[in-house]
Formats: sequence, C-alpha cells, structure tokens
Amino acid sequence: MAYLSMGESHRRITDYLNRFADAINYQDGDSLARLFSVSSDSPFLLSLADALNVFQDANRLIKQSEKFSQFGEVVAPFFRSLQSYRLGNLVDAYGAFEKASNAFIQEFRNWESGWALEALYVIAYEIRVLAERADRELASNGKSPEKLKGAGSFLMKVFGVLAGKGPKRVGALYVTCQLFKIYFKLGTVNLCRSVIRSIETARIFDFEEFPTRDKVTYMYYTGRLEVLNENFPAADQKLSYALTHCCLSKEANIRMILKYLIPVKLSIGILPKKQLLENYDLVEYNNIVEALKRGDLRLLRSALQENEDQFLRSGVYLVLEKLELQVYQRLLKKIYIIQKQKDPSKAHQVKLEVIVKALKWLEIEMDLDEVECIVAILIYKNLMKGYFAHKSKVVVLSKQDPFPKLNGKPVAS
Repeated sequence: MAYLSMGESHRRITDYLNRFADAINYQDGDSLARLFSVSSDSPFLLSLADALNVFQDANRLIKQSEKFSQFGEVVAPFFRSLQSYRLGNLVDAYGAFEKASNAFIQEFRNWESGWALEALYVIAYEIRVLAERADRELASNGKSPEKLKGAGSFLMKVFGVLAGKGPKRVGALYVTCQLFKIYFKLGTVNLCRSVIRSIETARIFDFEEFPTRDKVTYMYYTGRLEVLNENFPAADQKLSYALTHCCLSKEANIRMILKYLIPVKLSIGILPKKQLLENYDLVEYNNIVEALKRGDLRLLRSALQENEDQFLRSGVYLVLEKLELQVYQRLLKKIYIIQKQKDPSKAHQVKLEVIVKALKWLEIEMDLDEVECIVAILIYKNLMKGYFAHKSKVVVLSKQDPFPKLNGKPVAS
C-alpha cells in the first residue's frame, strides 16, 4: 500500500459518506449497491479500506455531521467490516457486516417503494460470501464453522421483510436463491421446503413477475431438489425451464444446469447429442450414453466407476446407476433383433441361457436365476412386454411392441 496522508484518508472517507448520503437522498439504488460490495475488491472500496486503516477516527466524522449521523448505525459497522476484510480478518469482517446489514434492514422497512432492492441484493450476496470465507478461516484455526448458518438465519429475516404485499416482494426470489445456496452448501436442503411453500403457494406472488435471472436460479435449485427426491418429471420440467430461459452467453450456468438435466433426461429415455456434451465439456456422460445405445452393461459400470467422485459430488450417481435397467432392456432388444433376422417365427422366444451368454461376452458373470430376476423386473417396470415359460427357461415376448419406449416417462411409472 502506498503511503497515505491523514488528509487524503480524511478526503476518501468523506467522499464515501457523501456518496452514501446522496444515494439514499436521491433514491439511487444502483449507486448504493456499489457502496456495499465488499468482496468485489473494487478499487474505490479498497482505497477506502486503506484510508480507514490510517484514519482511525471515522466514527467521529459520522457523528459530527447531521448529514451522516442518521446513517451511522449502518455505516460505522460497515467501515469496521471493510477494514477487517482488507486486513484479512474474515470472521471479524463478517460479524461487522452482519451488524451493518441488520441496521440497513431496519431502514429498508421504512421505505415504501422498492428503490433500494439492488442494494439489498448486494447485501444478501455479501452476507453469504463473507460467511463462507469466515467459516473457512474458522475451520483453518480449528474452530467450528458457524457463520454460514447465521447468514441463513439473517436471510430468512430479510425474506420475511420482502414476502409481504407491495413492490418489494419481487426481491423475495433473489433472497430465496441465496438461501438455497446456503442450504445446499450446509447439506440442510430440507430447510428449502418452507421457503418454496411461501413462493409457490402464496397468492401474493406471481412467479412470472420476478426477474428472469432469479427465476432461472430458482428453477435450477428446485430442479436439483426434485432430482434428490427422484421426482424426474418435475425435475425435467424445472431444469428445462432453467435451461430455456438461461442467457446463452452464460455458458458456465448452462453447463451447471445440464449437469443435472442430462441424468434426468437419460432416466426418462431421452439421450443427448454428442455435440451438446462436447460443447459444454460434459464428456463424462459420453460413455454412459454409448452404453445405453449399445446395451453394454460393462461400459456403463466402467463409466460410473471412472467418474464416481464427480457424480457423487453432484448427487447424480444413484440416478445414473439406475440406468442399468435401460441397458438390460437394450441388450435384450438387440438379442431379439438378431433372432428376428435369423428366424422371424421364433424371434419372440428368448432363452435365458442366450442372455447369460451375452452377458458373459461382456465379461459379466450371472446365472440363470439372476437373469430371470432381472427380466422379471423389466417386465414389472414396463420396459419389456412378455411372460416367463418357467419350465423351458424362456422369455416369451409380446408380438406387438415388446420393448415400449419411455416417451419421457420415468422407468418406475
């Protein structure tokens, strides 16, 4: 840091205070938002932090001026947060920022219009980001990380402020999305339910009135929740909405959506094109798609094993593992097609031992009883139409549409 004189430090602090007061007096939400963006590392705020660490009596400046003192409960702790952030003391930075944010919320309640929503969005974002960084600092010092949980409690309070009638309610979805990020990070996704109920059942909310950015994020997270609940039709609807409305220039966001939408589509029998996987660097799905096309159980299992850590972190491993039934269906269909080419009159009669041999060729050892069990499940799940001739160990397939298509329906339906 270059040398700062007391005079220059005083000027920078006064400049910030003037900007803050003017933003509120002129109801300039965008300017006010920029004044709260601690983690953005903006040159203006970094230079202010340096000035605060030189001029240690900023509180006096606030109290001495009638113009500034009315906002002292917001600005004074914000200054402490900025100082601590600049010095790398993230736990202190979070604590002071939360205090400033609570004071801001009290002011925000008194403003009838929603002119300060952009500033509130920045505060909601910063409270989460600073809490995450503070928790990392606590964990590195052998202490229990607890700030992100506190940030969740604070944001629930903010949600309550926004969830009433009036122009401010359009901010509720942004805060909801920040809450989702916290709950997913903490592994407490069950806490999402109460917020979702408020958004989806309250008559005061019209979903389409929310900003597109927030609708996309909301559908992405609620879609992920449906994946965890294995409600694939709902997951497909929500994630497809997120993908359709996501800005095309946001390739990283599109990739995040596809990472969950692709397993959902696979589970309902819809295979993505190879070009899509390559365009968004989702090549970990290449062999899974190929395994489904070929009916190659060995390829599916090796693809799952190869990318196990990645799929587990994403929470889609169990979804992909259940694709085995579709692979078995495809294998039996290939056997059926080969038999039909050789002898059309007997194509619908598939001996279990033929299936055992096909699996053995794929280096998968199964006996007749295991194969019979799998075929029974395929019939039960409506992936195959037919019945067993137990004495002869033969599967007798329906002569009409023996292998029904999923047509966008989950296997379990």
